[in-house]
Amino acid sequence: MKIRTILSAIAIALVSSACSGFLDTSIDRNSTGETIATNYSAIWGFGRAVYTPIGYGFGMIDSNIFATASDEAQQTSAQSTVIYFNKGMLNENVNPLFTYYRNYYEGIRAANFFLDYVGDGKGEEMLAQNRNLVTDKVNYERDLQSLAWFKAEAHVARAYYYSELAKMYGGVPIIESHVDDGTMVVRSSYEDVVAYVVNEIDTYKSELALNWNDFKDREGRFTLGVALAIKARTLLYAASPLHNPTNDVKKWEAAAAAANELISNTELGYSLDPSYGSYFIGGNPLTSPETIYCVRRAQSNNMEKSNYPIATQGGKSGATPTHNLVAAYEYIGTPDPTNPYANRDPRLAASVVTNGSTWNGRTIDQSAGATDDMANTNASKTGYYLKKFLTDNLDLVQGQVAQHNWIAYRWAEVLLNYAEAMNEAYGPDAAPTGYNLTARQALQQVRDRASSKLPKVFANDKESFREAVKHERRVELAFEDHRYWDLLRWKDAMDVLNKPVLGVAVTKTETGWSYEVKEVATRTFHERNYYLPFLRSEIENSNNTLEQNPNY
Repeated sequence: MKIRTILSAIAIALVSSACSGFLDTSIDRNSTGETIATNYSAIWGFGRAVYTPIGYGFGMIDSNIFATASDEAQQTSAQSTVIYFNKGMLNENVNPLFTYYRNYYEGIRAANFFLDYVGDGKGEEMLAQNRNLVTDKVNYERDLQSLAWFKAEAHVARAYYYSELAKMYGGVPIIESHVDDGTMVVRSSYEDVVAYVVNEIDTYKSELALNWNDFKDREGRFTLGVALAIKARTLLYAASPLHNPTNDVKKWEAAAAAANELISNTELGYSLDPSYGSYFIGGNPLTSPETIYCVRRAQSNNMEKSNYPIATQGGKSGATPTHNLVAAYEYIGTPDPTNPYANRDPRLAASVVTNGSTWNGRTIDQSAGATDDMANTNASKTGYYLKKFLTDNLDLVQGQVAQHNWIAYRWAEVLLNYAEAMNEAYGPDAAPTGYNLTARQALQQVRDRASSKLPKVFANDKESFREAVKHERRVELAFEDHRYWDLLRWKDAMDVLNKPVLGVAVTKTETGWSYEVKEVATRTFHERNYYLPFLRSEIENSNNTLEQNPNY
């Protein structure tokens, strides 16, 4: 990979936003190298630019969520790029996610540029220019603190981007300069990338803000909690079977310690939101104690247009949940033989529109001849529609819009990361000194928030408790861009993603409806697909110093 100049790229940075306010990442396009060097206000623009390429999961693939690449959902449209994942057709010429590879390196280059721009005391010198350091002392000291925060955030941004790249590709080139000197940078190993991520966070975490409670205009920037969440997830992935084939317990201990570092820091103030059902809707994540980091765009109805039932005017059906997922939601009472969706884990009703439920101001009826007849063109083939994240009953014809906040890191995931790592390191019920929760206790917190009626988890050994954790991640984190990567890191994808996608056929009866499980689509996953391929064009641009992943 060749190092490229970043100044022009970040000078035309796209505007992105996060959490409880828009984060302005735009840059003055009229600034030249000479004027930038003498204008210290440009510091803040370059500091914000590192956030521009952060992933927005609501547009991950086919302008929709990535759940359709896993067994969580089936894309209704036949004209979709997710088919390359569904049929194992990824190759060195086709990788629908490769835009993120390039975007994330733009983020890395933006961070490198900023750190060089303000490094070696240059930032402090610019802040001191043309100001009276006696009469303007308060503002000067405030600016120095802002500069220190931005520097630490740039290092965390590099950690974030490299953690995402490693998740997709394994080892990638580590680039720490924005200068184009013709150097070709070869791939670092996966282990080296992980070590780099951890070092960036551990070195600069003490310089991050705890929160932005006193600086609402800075919401959406990284904090200590975000950095620790990135580290915990990265080390969990590194300890997982895909990257830890010998099951080195020290890697699980490191992952548990990273999650514990976040959980034990009560000063950060995170906790589970009391309502799973409403947490994901509209502006609710912006004020919830569960949110560690989320990304926000301007209000829109893109998600509703993409995923409302086709029978709702303006809807396209989109990412329709599978019966594979629906069947995983547990019963919390006696099963109802006339309604398989009654008395279930309430996360089902919060996440999936089932037949007979109320959505868009009507009762969903997918039987023959009904409004939502499954035989209709572009109607759901699975018998389900997406509900999570969506605002109910938006008037798409009149252009009504709502907020959509992509929650990148949240407290429930941290608890589940902790439960998994603690179980693998110490078992379900043991915890070393300094750890306030066992794996079972962390898992139970997540289940109790969902419903106090959910049965207790009685698995008493690592193997059975491991399956309990996998189950809990599947239902708690449904549609949040975890399932596909979980299946990969667990080395479960060859089994799970080669099984058919299931749905239900709905038939009207005298007393309601009957349901028959049916096969909706086939899936193909190859061993090589555990890592994504680099595009041939990128390899050629590197003069073949970028080594392709195996068997592509």
